[in-house]
Amino acid sequence: MKKAGLILMNSLELFDNTPRIKKKKLNILPVNPDVAHQDKAVGLGRFPSWLHRKLPPGSNVWKTGNIFNQNRLHTVCEEAKCPNLMECWSKKTATFLVMGKECTRACGFCDIDFSKAPQALEADEPQRVAESVLALGLKHVVITMVARDDLLDGGAEHLSKVIEEIRRQAGEVTIEVLTSDFAGEHASLDVILKACPEIFNHNLETVRALTPRVRHRATYDNTLKVLSYVRKQGPQGLLLKSGIMVGLGESEAEVFETLKDLKTVGCDIITLGQYLQPQKNKLLVKEFITPQQFKKYEEYGYSLGIKNMYCGPFIRSSYNAEAVWKQTCKGEKQ
Repeated sequence: MKKAGLILMNSLELFDNTPRIKKKKLNILPVNPDVAHQDKAVGLGRFPSWLHRKLPPGSNVWKTGNIFNQNRLHTVCEEAKCPNLMECWSKKTATFLVMGKECTRACGFCDIDFSKAPQALEADEPQRVAESVLALGLKHVVITMVARDDLLDGGAEHLSKVIEEIRRQAGEVTIEVLTSDFAGEHASLDVILKACPEIFNHNLETVRALTPRVRHRATYDNTLKVLSYVRKQGPQGLLLKSGIMVGLGESEAEVFETLKDLKTVGCDIITLGQYLQPQKNKLLVKEFITPQQFKKYEEYGYSLGIKNMYCGPFIRSSYNAEAVWKQTCKGEKQ
């Protein structure tokens, strides 16, 4: 009778109870310029020290999130994977994303979902936004939008209704809008300007040479034209704001030239922050910009006469927006 044979195992395998973990392939990151962190704990190519920070207390984070969930609203904080979400939500502030969470443009840096045919606008969204403003106790409201090239006016009328409803329900609040370029249509821009936001923000995003790779449909010159038109046609006292990302492969000279262009069209506030890849199919980070280099950009902007240069690794368009607005009005610098 033939006996069943035993399968012999390597003794190390037999007695090794270490769980088998499948190694994940990390996103490729540029060389870490922070010499102090070139060790085994962090490793070559991981984030430098200035991109590490402690998490804030979490109680208000959940309260803020619940308000948006209950009112069926979106935030750019979530949809764009903003690294400041925990900090801002812990302070019960966030940036409203109106007109849905699907954008008709597929920019190389942005994690918001792309769709050629986004869902229809919701007529009660302005009311729900205003109710959330009251629930959060906001005194400075930041509203951004997805690009809606599927709509004749690019969504300008809807955004105007959001502004008007906030004014009606919340009264004495300041409103900052971060808009698309509305395909350069002056009629759409006029609709927004008529609603009289305190701050009009439209981001240039990057330097001229990188724009075709970074942005979809939007152009460098068209953005400058939009900003210039708003500066000339906007109501008295309107602050004009724009922002760019760095770390995409731009040179210092190109950033300086971009700041000059933004000053020429009349920008009062410029935000400048580190680009961070939101997911693997988006543009790679080419460089981690040091705090010293951010300081250099800040000083150069002020030398041009720009009122407020808000620069740093975690700076985003609407980060600390209320404080930036107040400082600019008072003539204070960062």
